[in-house]
Amino acid sequence: MKRVVCLMVFVVSCAFGQAQKGKITINQDKKITDLLAIYKTANESAAYYRIQVGFGDFAKANEIKSKVEQDFPGLFSNIDFDSPTYRVRVGRFKNKLDAERKFKEVRQKYPDAMLLQPKKSVR
Repeated sequence: MKRVVCLMVFVVSCAFGQAQKGKITINQDKKITDLLAIYKTANESAAYYRIQVGFGDFAKANEIKSKVEQDFPGLFSNIDFDSPTYRVRVGRFKNKLDAERKFKEVRQKYPDAMLLQPKKSVR
């Protein structure tokens, strides 16, 4: 029994002693780092993206807004007046990727929806 235990300890210690150790080095092109920096600055200075689901007079815009709030309760919605119509817009997405993902979902329910990036207000 003592020999079996000693043999087991010897085998286990040999297995750990023979384990491979290594070091991984990743060589990345400097242009990738530069592109990421450009992307970050472009995202910081960009306005937010919105999804326009409908437009019309004030009564129609309120009706659309209430339907949107029922269909997408977690999504910010509001009515913007852009002469001569009221536009129902939802969401405030900082990057285009998130906006496009939600846009695909909204478009299934509202096929006339449009993804847009409003101009920054200078009020």
